[in-house]
Amino acid sequence: MTTRVLYLMICGAGPADHVDVVIDLAQDRGWSVHCVATPAAVDHFLDLDKLEHLTGHPVRTDYQRQGQPALPKADAVIVAPATYNTINKWAAGIADTYVLTQLAELTGLGVPIAVLPFVNTALAANKVLRRSIDALRAAGVRVLFGEDGFQPHPPRHGDRVMAEYPWQLALDAVE
Repeated sequence: MTTRVLYLMICGAGPADHVDVVIDLAQDRGWSVHCVATPAAVDHFLDLDKLEHLTGHPVRTDYQRQGQPALPKADAVIVAPATYNTINKWAAGIADTYVLTQLAELTGLGVPIAVLPFVNTALAANKVLRRSIDALRAAGVRVLFGEDGFQPHPPRHGDRVMAEYPWQLALDAVE
């Protein structure tokens, strides 16, 4: 049996401290998980050595260097926790980080992508975010937000909803 490859695109938000939850779930379901992280996730939330140990693969944080092995072809992608910034830049076509460049390419290739946002109610009320979510959905991306996914939390209350972050919804969406 061929192992399926899952890219876990990790953004800089509170649940990034707990990505081991979705890594364990994915591995239990037969996925080989490759983590790709934004600069904010690396700077504020992630233990790269721990993630490499959990997945068996180095965490990609930047473009491929000469002599560095390429990532294997992705069968599916999860973007979680997806931030306001990443969602809006991606929908606008801005590719100023490795994660955003990969997401632009993977969207264009039609790879199944599930996005699990982590935003507060003030950001969620912003028309720009709604427009970006609509654009991503129109491009075939499964955005798990609102009734079918993540429910925004009040500003400055993100730490109170970490345990409720629905990692399994993103994994279910790409299977």
